[in-house]
Amino acid sequence: MTDTGAPIRVIVVDDQTVVREGLVLLLGLLPGTEVVASAADGAEAVRLVAEHAPDVVLMDLRMPRVDGVEATRLITGNHPGTGVVVLTTYSDDASVLDALKAGARGYLTKDADAQEIARALAEVRDGATSLGRAAQERLVAAAVAGPPPRPLEAALPDGLTVREGEVLALIAEGHSNSDIARRLTIGESTVKTHINNLFAKTGVRDRAQAVRYAYRHGMADPAR
Repeated sequence: MTDTGAPIRVIVVDDQTVVREGLVLLLGLLPGTEVVASAADGAEAVRLVAEHAPDVVLMDLRMPRVDGVEATRLITGNHPGTGVVVLTTYSDDASVLDALKAGARGYLTKDADAQEIARALAEVRDGATSLGRAAQERLVAAAVAGPPPRPLEAALPDGLTVREGEVLALIAEGHSNSDIARRLTIGESTVKTHINNLFAKTGVRDRAQAVRYAYRHGMADPAR
């Protein structure tokens, strides 16, 4: 690990005020760490990263508007000098893999202590990867199990992804964007992105056409 002598400049992102403020207080007590800003959701985090150019973002996953995975993707894509360490309650396969695919280089669960968080921030600032035990266990389990089968995505028409297919099916059931976001535990802006993508791929122009498309391709249950 390289000691640059400069403090690690951090932005804290969590939609729960008490958690966010607690993390800001905790990190402020750690030597060599400077909290430059905090955000309540992914959209605010993206804006603050552009403003402050931190070394590391300590990122929650499940948040309104823009979730942690989408925010991580935007930050690492547009600001490669900023690393992301996920700090979340969730350690399931999908959460870990989605975050890492989005560009996160660290993944901790919220039972991590101050030393673990400090180590992860320093390692990611220095360009390394830092995974907590829960994330390591999920990755090892996924590797032992082999690559997951993808028959659903292969069977979807017009190159739709599995998540786009899920969004389309929920549209066909009459759900609003906010309902879809809540059911899929993603931000509403992420839902809108999926809708724009699936509209472009399928050639539909509005939700009514999307519903007809879903029924025509067997992606909605007529009994609902």
